Amino acid sequence: MARVAFIGLGNMGGGMAANLAKAGNDVRAFDLSEAALAAAKTAGCLPVADAAAAVDGAEAIVTMLPAGRHVEQVYVDAVFPTASPSAVLIDCSTIDVATARALAEQAAAKGLLAVDAPVSGGIAAAAGGTLTFMVGGSDQAFDRARAFLEAMGKAVIHAGASGAGQVAKMCNNMILAATMTVTCEAFAMAEKLGLDPQVFYDISSKATGQSWSMTSYCPVPGVGPESPADRDYQGGFAAALMLKDLRLAMAAAEQAGASVPTGRRAAELYEAFVESGKGGDDFSGIIRALKAGELG
Repeated sequence: MARVAFIGLGNMGGGMAANLAKAGNDVRAFDLSEAALAAAKTAGCLPVADAAAAVDGAEAIVTMLPAGRHVEQVYVDAVFPTASPSAVLIDCSTIDVATARALAEQAAAKGLLAVDAPVSGGIAAAAGGTLTFMVGGSDQAFDRARAFLEAMGKAVIHAGASGAGQVAKMCNNMILAATMTVTCEAFAMAEKLGLDPQVFYDISSKATGQSWSMTSYCPVPGVGPESPADRDYQGGFAAALMLKDLRLAMAAAEQAGASVPTGRRAAELYEAFVESGKGGDDFSGIIRALKAGELG
């Protein structure tokens, strides 16, 4: 049994921490939310008073926080001053590449192993322990982090050096956003032209238009496997979070001089969708705005 610090018990982190505890680890959990701490306790974790208390004596320190500035603050205030020299730092947040690399460099200067390990899979996968982890860091850091990540996911893939996990995550989600928007456009257009959504699904899911957005996460209720569309677009992956990932991708593309016109258009569409007050809806809910002609 290993002692694990888990900092950040939101929709994703709560399920992830629970799976680490389920795997037999001694999980010391911290979050600013009392409700999140109570849920973590029910799941077998030990709630603690602050991040430093979680980090103290931990063999692995897992963070799952909203943005790079939050990760940096926790690392500077609690992790770097308190972590055992033998601990491995595992940041599962989705943050900008520059911050991920800078924190890895600071960790290395202090003799600590660190990886960036953003996730793909959503809330259900976090709870079910079936996430995919895209991991950036040295071979040694990856080897130390791997067992802890495997307790939370179905796939743990070493993407390369520090920051590579964040690069993989933002590029993956740029594909996802663009694919979902055009899938929604196609379903909306097919319906306007008199084609039944189920018939269109039956055809396109077996033809060249097939994609994960269609066959695993169909944006039309009652069509394909169960998805957030069947729950009035609640749960799943919030549009505001998709927009966050797209903004990170656009900033990285600008810094790298990469041409991403389709990704940029997807970002513009999600910007408008979120600004309309739908940021809490699942990102596939953009189909309703497209059907209503609210996005052009």
